[in-house]
Parts: sequence; structure tokens; C-alpha cells
Amino acid sequence: MKTIGFITLLATLPVLAHHGWSEYDASQPRELVGTIEESGYVHPHGFTRLKTADKTWTVVLAPPTRMQNRGLTQEMLAPGNRQATVYGFPNRNNPDELRAERITIDRQTTELR
Repeated sequence: MKTIGFITLLATLPVLAHHGWSEYDASQPRELVGTIEESGYVHPHGFTRLKTADKTWTVVLAPPTRMQNRGLTQEMLAPGNRQATVYGFPNRNNPDELRAERITIDRQTTELR
């Protein structure tokens, strides 16, 4: 019986660790243009750190499998002098975070949601 309870607990951990989209303010869309300083093609969501004219944002992307299926490769998110335009919604509690709805790199736009 203890084994079943432990397995159930392990199965729910990813759900508990996953944040909800309600923490992002869909009534305040933003478009950011900047340079990719860092990126992660990781689960549950990829990310990039985007340096804009006024600050560096943490941009929450889609899961890697979705990005890959829609044509946004890990190489496209490589840091350097690569410019990106991101459209999304700011985090209500973290003024430096944005949930991306779409990203454009090298004139290729990828819908993430």
C-alpha cells in the first residue's frame, strides 16, 4: 500500500511544480525587441533571457517538443548577437518575466501557444 501512495505522490510532483498561466496579465500584451543573452531548450518550458534597451527579461517559451514541431530550433535560440522580437504577457508578480505567445528570429515567426 505504501508503494502505491509513493508512486501517486511522484506522479503528481510535475503538476505541482508547473506554474499556472493565470499569473500572466493577458490584458497587458507587450512586444519586446532585443538580443538573446541566454536560452534553455528545457522542460517543462524553454526560456530565453532577452536584453532590451531598458532591461533583461526572462521570456518563458513553449515546451521543447512544441518549439521543435513548429520550427523553432535550439540553434535559433543560441545566445550572441541574434535579435529576437517577442510578443507576450508580463508576469503579474515578476516585472522582469514575460510569457511568450510568439517569437520572431531571423524573419521567421513561431506561434508558441
